[in-house]
Amino acid sequence: MAGWNADTAAGPLGAGTVTLVEGSSFCISLPNGDIHPEHPHGVFFEDTRILSGWNLTVNDEPLESLAANMKEPYRALFVGRVPRSDGYADSPLIVERLREVGAGIQEQVTIRNYSVEPAECVISVSIAADFADLFEVKEARIQRRWDESRVVEGDSLTIRGAWQDVRKGILVHAPGADVSPEGLKYRISVAPHTQWSTLLTAVPSDETASPRPPSFVKVGEDGLSPMDRRRQEWVAKIPVLHMGNRSIERTLRRSYDDLGALRIEDPNHPERIVVAAGAPWFMTLFGRDSLLASEMALPVDPSLALGTLQTLADRQGSAVDPMSEEEPGKILHEVRLDVSSGLALGGKSIYYGSVDATPLFVLALGSVSRWGFARDTIAALLPHADRALAWIKDYGDKDGDGFVEYERLNPRGLVNQGWKDSWDGINFADGRLAEPPIALCEVQGYVYAAYTARAWMAYDAGDVALAHDYADQAAQLKKRFNEQFWMPDRGYYAIALDGKKRQVDACASNMGHCLVYGLIDEDKAPLVVERLMSPEMFSGWGVRTLASDMGAYNPASYHNGSVWPHDNALIASGLLRYGFIAQAQRISTAILEAAEFYDGRLPELFCGFSRDQIAEPVPYPTACSPQAWAATTPIRLVTNLMRYDTHVSLGGLWVDPVLPESYGDLHISNAPVAGGRITIDIVSCIPSVLGLPEGLKLRPGQRPYLTELVEQAGLHREPRRR
Repeated sequence: MAGWNADTAAGPLGAGTVTLVEGSSFCISLPNGDIHPEHPHGVFFEDTRILSGWNLTVNDEPLESLAANMKEPYRALFVGRVPRSDGYADSPLIVERLREVGAGIQEQVTIRNYSVEPAECVISVSIAADFADLFEVKEARIQRRWDESRVVEGDSLTIRGAWQDVRKGILVHAPGADVSPEGLKYRISVAPHTQWSTLLTAVPSDETASPRPPSFVKVGEDGLSPMDRRRQEWVAKIPVLHMGNRSIERTLRRSYDDLGALRIEDPNHPERIVVAAGAPWFMTLFGRDSLLASEMALPVDPSLALGTLQTLADRQGSAVDPMSEEEPGKILHEVRLDVSSGLALGGKSIYYGSVDATPLFVLALGSVSRWGFARDTIAALLPHADRALAWIKDYGDKDGDGFVEYERLNPRGLVNQGWKDSWDGINFADGRLAEPPIALCEVQGYVYAAYTARAWMAYDAGDVALAHDYADQAAQLKKRFNEQFWMPDRGYYAIALDGKKRQVDACASNMGHCLVYGLIDEDKAPLVVERLMSPEMFSGWGVRTLASDMGAYNPASYHNGSVWPHDNALIASGLLRYGFIAQAQRISTAILEAAEFYDGRLPELFCGFSRDQIAEPVPYPTACSPQAWAATTPIRLVTNLMRYDTHVSLGGLWVDPVLPESYGDLHISNAPVAGGRITIDIVSCIPSVLGLPEGLKLRPGQRPYLTELVEQAGLHREPRRR
């Protein structure tokens, strides 16, 4: 994931930073709770940094951090102490900052005096607001200077910014404080063995309207904030999980929590919930990321994938626009919420520079259609799927060779437009960069799955002619792919074909995605698996993005040797599809063990150093965390090994577990299927299911893949010669 015209990952956040997230708002701070403008810290609301400085001192001393404890994804307790001025080590003054992020932040500051003497304290909070655009902060290039005004009214400070005709503001409320334009002060005396507390809020304020009501107001007897309520509603609708292996259980529960916090609403349809791509820089709708993450989350909440499809369908390309790379039928890459995000690319708030979001849209619709939504809900999305398939033919494959390739339409767009979208992400074995137009191997896998999904949905709806057509296209693509991407002398598939149709011969993880969708010939799969599990590819913590014997390999790079959890989750799915159970177990266990080093929250990626060399996964400095497809990875890994899936129109639910013994027994209740709720027990790898909705039966073995169903329906024939 990279920003539009930035070809690299975000700048470092600094060691030990704490990221809180709720919907599209987030807060990044130091471990002591302070926010410094010289770092990419701040409180962000609608893609704007509304607080760039928020520094608390006691008697002019910044706090020494003791702990930063995340309570929920949107709430943390920072515990620090006030350094002594007399040279003694232990300070009797402990400061707690309980912070919650919503539309702005609320912070309860508590000072505890553990001394036998009263403590005279001057508590100061200095405040800065630069209203910088998220892209400016991320790339450490603050280009605009806002005309700033500060107004003090009683115990409130309003900071307003104006830039051209854009107005922004923030309202800080500090009950009982001495407020000045620079910040606020409390002069207090804390008696021995007592505490003092106050509650500070900082919320967006609009010059034309009254300030937004703070989102932190505790309503009713339960003392819950709106964020707590939203989390409670989420917890009530998702499965409850108990697992013999407590570490994996913790990781899965953390995934549930993060997925809940990464949900954002479509502003035009509040009932539609979609998944933002990740914190801190991608708290918005992405085509590829939101589709893949919500598909991986189907067993937890199928409505996320449906909401994502509906929201993307509303913004499907309708015209040709080289600046935003929009084309008819194309699915977007990224949406930005704020007006000033127009700085990012040609004044548009939507950018379409993604080669894979469009086939992934059709593929995801095929998956969602199996989960038991109303037929008319799925039927309403079919015209969008057909427009997406028309884009594949008319724009995705501009040279008509049967493969979908990309080349950016303007010099500010992304150079690479697959999931490895850094500028140096696609290269030859000797390290040379591939030149566009580039046909990525995994994109052909997604297109194959899109054709298969559309063939099956057409057959299901009684349109046999259309079903035959897409089944034929899928068969032709599979044949062509295995002829032109396979490198028999290397025993693996090229990562891509370049602009001259040469095989880009680097050994990369991308080919693992082709296993997931059945694009790889059966006789070639064992060689591919052998390569993926080789010491050059498998670090011990997961499969690397690039083999260690390749020219561009760097274990601490974004896409050339790092380990991405979601990449591994998809590879593990593919291994199971082709019957490589032990290898799928090995990858899944490695990734879940890596999660233990991150308190159960998998980051977007980590470095690709060998486990033999360094006994813990090395963090990648700028990895997003939480991040949507990393959060859904543990869900995908465990449901993979449960071989848990459904196809409601076939009347089947499948659970055929191959969980390693170390995972222990599994009990899941409140799991959503076909409008009902079921309970799944797996004891010693034997499954039982209670509460199946009418018409659904527990079937033996694995769910038949759509490719198999298409074959059984007699739709798949030998490709016609052209």
